[in-house]
Amino acid sequence: MVLLDNSNFILRLEKIANAAKKDSSFTLTFKRYDGHDKPVPRAGRPPLPKPETYMCLMRAQSKSQKISTVVRQEDVPTMMGMYSQFMKSKMDGLKRVKKVKSKAKATKG
Repeated sequence: MVLLDNSNFILRLEKIANAAKKDSSFTLTFKRYDGHDKPVPRAGRPPLPKPETYMCLMRAQSKSQKISTVVRQEDVPTMMGMYSQFMKSKMDGLKRVKKVKSKAKATKG
């Protein structure tokens, strides 16, 4: 898995989305991240220290590509702005739902 900075993550995510648009899909996950890369220690050992602030780990996965980034608390508004722009630009494949009129309204009007 490749750990990228926030702006490069969005750029690579766009490439993954464009590639997945043709023949596959991709997933994006968000997870609370405390900065520890080691597992929880066994009983009798000192526990890992609690972090002052938590971060957000974003992962994207396609067929053969895995990318991730760590978003710090102060960078969340800018990252969510970039992510929302990405979602707005890539959600063009959704189909419009046709509204069905009920028979009662159809007979009155």
